[in-house]
Amino acid sequence: MEFFKPGLNFDFVGKMKLVFVASMCAVAISIISLVVHGGPLYGIDFAGGTLVQVKFKNAISMSDIRDSLASINMEQSVIQRFGTVESNGYLIKSELSSSEIKGLATKIEGALAAKFGKDSFEVQRVEVVGPKVGADLQKKGLYAVVFACVGILIYIAIRFEFRYAVGAIIALAHDITIVVGIFSLLNKEFSLTIIAALLTILGYSNNDTIVVYDRIRENLKKTRRRSLAETMNTSINETLSRTVITSGVTALVVVALFFFGGAVIHDFAFALIIGIVVGTYSSIFIASPVVLAWESVWPPKQKRK
Repeated sequence: MEFFKPGLNFDFVGKMKLVFVASMCAVAISIISLVVHGGPLYGIDFAGGTLVQVKFKNAISMSDIRDSLASINMEQSVIQRFGTVESNGYLIKSELSSSEIKGLATKIEGALAAKFGKDSFEVQRVEVVGPKVGADLQKKGLYAVVFACVGILIYIAIRFEFRYAVGAIIALAHDITIVVGIFSLLNKEFSLTIIAALLTILGYSNNDTIVVYDRIRENLKKTRRRSLAETMNTSINETLSRTVITSGVTALVVVALFFFGGAVIHDFAFALIIGIVVGTYSSIFIASPVVLAWESVWPPKQKRK
C-alpha cells in the first residue's frame, strides 16, 4: 500500500539546517522549563507520600475539600480533579506518608466524613510510598532509560556503523527531552507509568529509524556513485509511505486510549501521542541528517583516501 505516489522526491536533507534550528529551540524550551520548575513534577511513585482517590456523589469544589483538611492541618495538600467534571473524582496528595504520621489516609477519610458526611463519598484508592522507596524508584527509572539507550547504541553500531548509532541516539535523546519538557510545561505528573511510556517511545522511534537506515544501506550498495545526501533523500522518500501509515495507525489506537481509556492511563496515552509524532519526525529529520553531518566532519577512510 502506497500513501504517496511513487517517485516522490522531497528534499528532506536540504531542510536540515532549518529543522536543526527548530529542534534546538524545542529542546531548549524543554530544558528551560525543567530548570524553572526544578525538574519534572514527580508523582507519589518517585516523590513519596500519600495519595487518596475520592469520588463524591454530588458536585464538590476543591476549596471545600481543602477546608475539610484544615481540621487535620493538611490544607496544604495537593488536590486535583480526577477524570471528567461529571465524575466528581478527586486526588488528594500529601508529601507526608503514613509512616511519618500514623494512619494518615484514615485521618483524611475522617476529615472528609466530618465535613460532607460518611455516605457522601467513596475512597477508591489509597497509595503510600515512603521517601526512600520513592528515591529508589526514581533512580531505577532513570537507569532503565539510560540502559535502554546504551543497548540501542550498541545494537545499531554492530548492525550498521557507529555513525548511524550516534544519529539514532541523538534522535532518541531529542524525543525523550521533548516529551519530558511538554510534561513539565503542562505541569503533568511524572510517574512510573510515564517511564513505561518513555521506554515504549524509545523502541517505537528506534524501529522507524532502523527502517530508514536499512533502506539507506541498500541504496548505497546499488548506487555507489551517488552522494550520501542524495541516497538519504531517496531512501527517506521511499520509506515515507510506510512511516506515515504505521505512525498513523498506531496514533489512532493511542488517541482512542487517550479519550476512552479512562483517567488512569490518560497521561500514559498522552505521552505516547507526543512520542509517536516526535519520533516519526526525528526518524526522518534528525537521525539521518546527523549521520550526514558526522560524515562531513569525520569522513570514512575510503573517502579520505
